[in-house]
Amino acid sequence: MPFYEIHHICQLTASQKEELAGAITEIHSTLFTTPRLFVNVSYTDASSQDLFVAGKKKPGNHIRGHVRNGPGRKRSDWQQLCGRVTQEWDRIIGSGLPKVRRGDADQDTSLRSCILLGDLLFGTELGVAFPEAGGDAQWLEDNWEEFSKRADNGDEEMRDMLKECKERGLVGETNGMTAQQKLEEALGWGESA
Repeated sequence: MPFYEIHHICQLTASQKEELAGAITEIHSTLFTTPRLFVNVSYTDASSQDLFVAGKKKPGNHIRGHVRNGPGRKRSDWQQLCGRVTQEWDRIIGSGLPKVRRGDADQDTSLRSCILLGDLLFGTELGVAFPEAGGDAQWLEDNWEEFSKRADNGDEEMRDMLKECKERGLVGETNGMTAQQKLEEALGWGESA
């Protein structure tokens, strides 16, 4: 569901890409109720692209996240997400203007921007329409039978997702509360709060 685009001008190793994608996935999926399977991260080498700021050529490293926005997601959630993603960039890639890395020529490894766009109105992923922001728990319950069939038919990604959802308590009932009620209680609103 969320789609993070990383445009980089510094060279990134395969292990850096994998580690950063894992960190973004972990941050987004735990801050919200999105299963990890639906967090997408892509990389584009932007070192040959022209980017201008204030009318002057200014290449840089940027992360742009296309996310589902909704009433249950506050500005403070988005600030926390950007802050944590930026911290992970600095930890994995490095910060500084410019920073010399492993004997390479000077490279600007700083992250110039982390921008979130709440522009995901509708879409499908893995053949299933994704829910509105905040509707993940009900969506999981509504599609659980289909996801289970796919897992039973050998779909390893679905098997992993079902396991994750059970471990995180995103589905089923606990103490008479559905996952949606547990989420509402955690957020401090709804009948179960």
